Amino acid sequence: MEVDDQHLKNLTSIDEGMLREVMEQYGEDVWNYAYFLTSKHDWADDIAQEVFIKVYKHIGGFRREASLKTWLLKLTRNTAFSYKRLAFFRKMSPVALESVVRVGPSAETEYWQRDFADAIWGHVLCLPVKFREALILSAHYEMSHDEIAEALGISPGTVKSRLHRARRKLAELVRRERHDSFV
Repeated sequence: MEVDDQHLKNLTSIDEGMLREVMEQYGEDVWNYAYFLTSKHDWADDIAQEVFIKVYKHIGGFRREASLKTWLLKLTRNTAFSYKRLAFFRKMSPVALESVVRVGPSAETEYWQRDFADAIWGHVLCLPVKFREALILSAHYEMSHDEIAEALGISPGTVKSRLHRARRKLAELVRRERHDSFV
C-alpha cells in the first residue's frame, strides 16, 4: 500500500507497519538528500535513521500543510544541519551525480555523458549552498516552488529568485569553462 498525505491526515501516532511503508516509499529520497548534504555514506545512513525515528516519535508534528515528502525532506535537512552544528561534519565535499538510466548507449557515449554530468555536477557544487540546495530540490526531487519554500523555511518568491540565480550562475560557470578550454 502506498502511503499518502490523506492516509496520514488524522494520525497522532504511527505503528511499525506504517513506518515501514513510509520508509520503503521515501527512504531512498531521505537518504539521497542526506547524502547530498553531507557527502558521506555513513552520515547519510545515520541521518536517515534519525529522521525515521523522529517520524515514529513525532508523526503528530506533521501539520499536513505540506506533503509528507516535503516534511520528510525538511526533517532530513534540519537533522543534517544539527549534526553539522554539533561539529560532527567537516566542510561538504563533492558527491557523484546519479547516473541517468539509459538503454544501450555505446561505451564512448556513456563516457562522454558521464563526463558531462560530472562536469555539470562540479559546477553545481561551486554554487553557494542556498542556490545549490534550491536547485537540487527542484531538479532532482521535482519539488514545486511551494514545497521547496516549506522545506527551506523561505517564501516561494525567494525560491524562484534562488532558482533563477542558480541557473544563471551555472550557465555562467559552464560558459567560462568552455571559453577557458578553447583559449
